[in-house]
Amino acid sequence: MKLQSDWLRGTLAAIALALVTTAPVLAATDDGHVADFLLDNGMEVVVIPDHRAPIVTHMVWYKIGSADEPPGKSGIAHFFEHLMFKATTNHAAGEFDRAVSAIGGSNNAFTSYDYTAFHETVVPSALGEMMGFEADRMRNLILNDDVIKTERDVILEERRSRIDSDPQAVLDEEVDATLWQNQPYRIPVIGWMQEMEKLNRTDAKAFYDKYYTPNNAVLVVAGDVEPETVKALAEKTYGKVARGPDLPPRIRPVEPEQNTRRTVTLTDARVSVPGFSTQWVVPSYHTAKPGEAEALDLLAEILGGGNRSRLYQELVVKQGIAAEAGAVFQGTMLDATNFTVYAAPRGEARLADVEAAVDAEVARIAKDGVTSDELEKAKDRYVRSVIFARDKQDDMANMYGSTLATGGSVQDVLEWPDRIRKVTVDEVRDVAARYLDLDHSTTGYLLPQTQAEN
Repeated sequence: MKLQSDWLRGTLAAIALALVTTAPVLAATDDGHVADFLLDNGMEVVVIPDHRAPIVTHMVWYKIGSADEPPGKSGIAHFFEHLMFKATTNHAAGEFDRAVSAIGGSNNAFTSYDYTAFHETVVPSALGEMMGFEADRMRNLILNDDVIKTERDVILEERRSRIDSDPQAVLDEEVDATLWQNQPYRIPVIGWMQEMEKLNRTDAKAFYDKYYTPNNAVLVVAGDVEPETVKALAEKTYGKVARGPDLPPRIRPVEPEQNTRRTVTLTDARVSVPGFSTQWVVPSYHTAKPGEAEALDLLAEILGGGNRSRLYQELVVKQGIAAEAGAVFQGTMLDATNFTVYAAPRGEARLADVEAAVDAEVARIAKDGVTSDELEKAKDRYVRSVIFARDKQDDMANMYGSTLATGGSVQDVLEWPDRIRKVTVDEVRDVAARYLDLDHSTTGYLLPQTQAEN
């Protein structure tokens, strides 16, 4: 079980899209074609056939994440992810895990701001069994005080080990709480310790009854299967689960206009190499005007998407002052998202000089834009990354699941390559100039104690 701090979103939300094409619902499909249909109880099902290997990835995505939690109940989404592995009225605790292990499969789950997902990778003959287990725990969990106390202790220890003992994780939380002034993305997915300690059976039961229903879930199956088979199995298992109450739209507090430059500094004796990141609030694929999110994706690729990017070439290769430098756009979010640049110095280089060099590259793109050659190569890299993504069923399932769980559709996934291809150099320059204003940013500094004065 793990937290998912919104990787896979941004570039991963878009990877692998150019090689899939629309297929009629439940029509015969070949590898690479996608089927999409609804069960009578409202559960959406997406099937991505891939017959190259006799395995299948089965994922259930619930449209509930930490950003949907009631005030004062931070961490309940991640807490409930843990509780889903407990006993049900039909299966003992651990029986699901043992069944997966017995056939050489794997299973896990993750929680993010906008969704919670559960997944198994098994042989195709076990798909029906996996569906049976998942459908069972969708409604039949046994939630008593002993189960709650035991698993609450687990998540409290997880916070201590993964967050409180890691200076970078502590800083990341503080930066998020500063970047986001109103939206619930400012609250950590794992929750605040003082609120996690008070989570109880009543909280868990209310959360379960409200959100863990078939009409609030998306089933994604990728691998050596056919849509007709998946449909029959899904109707036999998930289709027997009663539809839950219709949920209201996921309307969250709106972020106010960003109009200040803010900094967050953490000095810690455990830090050996300093580093910094600067973040801006920008639109996501779900909130952006047409073409903006695609332009931000390509801006991140050109500015800091790898060893061919401007930041890497200028700071790491040419000047030799940075050990790392990059940029990230986390595009697949339900609400507004963030655009980040980051770097760490190399050798005797000063962090201030590295930061100044990063700022200069950002300003240069905002003023002068990018070249046609840069843009076309960035687009080509995205298309090539599609090929690699298709080698992993879980990547395909993740891309569809994360898109559908954050307000998108299968059609959005299918049309993404064409939208990327239409982005112009002017659009890339415009989003850089419009959103990457240092006077409206939040910068986090992670420093060793000996360099705090710098």
